[in-house]
Amino acid sequence: MFLSSPCLCGSSLEYQDCCEPFHSGKSFPLTALALMRSRYAAYVLRNVAYLQETWDISKRPAAIDFSRENITWLRLEIVEIKKGEFNDSKGIVSFKAFYQQDDSECVMNEISRFTKTNGRWFYLDGVIKSMGAVNLQTNQGKNAACTCGSGKKFKRCCGVH
Repeated sequence: MFLSSPCLCGSSLEYQDCCEPFHSGKSFPLTALALMRSRYAAYVLRNVAYLQETWDISKRPAAIDFSRENITWLRLEIVEIKKGEFNDSKGIVSFKAFYQQDDSECVMNEISRFTKTNGRWFYLDGVIKSMGAVNLQTNQGKNAACTCGSGKKFKRCCGVH
């Protein structure tokens, strides 16, 4: 990746000023959100070493295998942040990760949990709330849970006009 290119995490900073110092080990993310963004960029770059290193040891998988993945990551959209600041020990980041699979643009809604150990943030685990084509229309009604993963009713979230 060229140093002068925009960072893949969508922060509007250059890669060299955003996620590259984390990926290279020069520095560590100071917030759960910064770790979330850097992990997304690592997924796009298929940086297995960084993903493993930033996964909490209690939940870290033995290996990450990208050989069967047939998607192209497009962009990251942060939905909600709970705690996860410099002085916190836990944090939650809800996000939408958009990707291309076959001929469809898809989105994955996830709520990720982070923990800080010895002053450093780690990804603990996540719950995928929904996954599928962006333009998939479903009739869930206004009282159904919103598909964006907010936990709110559709009529109080994305259904508000």
